[in-house]
Amino acid sequence: MNDKKINAIEIKNVTKVYGAGNSSVKALKGVDLTIYDNEFFTLLGPSGCGKTTLLRLIAGFEDITEGNIKLFNEEIISLPPNKRPVNTVFQHYALFPHLNIYENVAFALRRLNKNKDEIERRTNEVLKLVQMESFSKRKPNQLSGGQQQRVALARALAPEPKVLLLDEPLSSLDLKLRQAMRVELKNLQRDTGITFVFVTHDQEEALTMSDRIAVISNGEIQQIGKPEDIYENPNNQFVANFIGEVNLLSGICLKNGENGSCKLDTGHEIYLVIPQSVEEGEAITVFIRPERITINKSLSEKSLTSISGFTYVGNAAHVELLSNNQIINATLPIDRVKDFKKGDLIEIEFPKDHAQVINK
Repeated sequence: MNDKKINAIEIKNVTKVYGAGNSSVKALKGVDLTIYDNEFFTLLGPSGCGKTTLLRLIAGFEDITEGNIKLFNEEIISLPPNKRPVNTVFQHYALFPHLNIYENVAFALRRLNKNKDEIERRTNEVLKLVQMESFSKRKPNQLSGGQQQRVALARALAPEPKVLLLDEPLSSLDLKLRQAMRVELKNLQRDTGITFVFVTHDQEEALTMSDRIAVISNGEIQQIGKPEDIYENPNNQFVANFIGEVNLLSGICLKNGENGSCKLDTGHEIYLVIPQSVEEGEAITVFIRPERITINKSLSEKSLTSISGFTYVGNAAHVELLSNNQIINATLPIDRVKDFKKGDLIEIEFPKDHAQVINK
């Protein structure tokens, strides 16, 4: 069996500059990226980081300043948007209000001069795929936001593009519908086998839907990897902070003990076991997720750590710990919340291999 991956999109040294001279803005800075065929790939980052710009360059809505983009090994930067085998689903679905749902989906096929039988077959096929065939005679204003999104997806899928680009298509939906649509989108990608490139600023969306994620900041890719790799092993402090909650403990390694144990001076001493080799006297920053921290009531009245607050989130509680004027956050399973109260003196345990030295 040949497991070799096929490159759907190859982005080489892509730079995008808006404006000229002293007023120019470099939105992308020499981006290199490969997206594989039949992959759900997410561009993740804060507003203004360049993720939507990159999507628009792939679609052909913007011109590249420098670099190259290939689609299935063919250069596409000289092709106009309508000649590229990609389709885009936008945040605002832009359905034609005067056309019913069937005609909205069929519109893209009519523009491609498909024959009547092909238009009918394919339109019904994609409406069934997104579970909207029973709504075909309705107008867009008779549908909910989630239903309109399904229609926009059907319209984009109808011409059978090689790549589907999705620019924050879930951002206008309420939380429960957004969560349901995440599952539907992932299933849709798997069922069609089309490469999806998804843009979002929502790290939960990225983690739950993606095969791989590219985290972008200030026009540069900070890290590319599977969701679990991005979350558990961030490349730098930006990625660690952007993907979920995190504690960053900075200090001096006072003693490098056996098995990687390190006594970290952060204003007071914290004992950690970290997988990396650290020199005694080295200034380091250690990364650890709140849910990895274990807390127990202290048996000593001399403990420097106490509970300063709780935030309940349904199935867990976020616990704020004050440790010699430094805030450390832990996540407590809901069944343990009753064991603690504000002001309790605490001992903190940092499980082995879950505290890691991290770069700036």
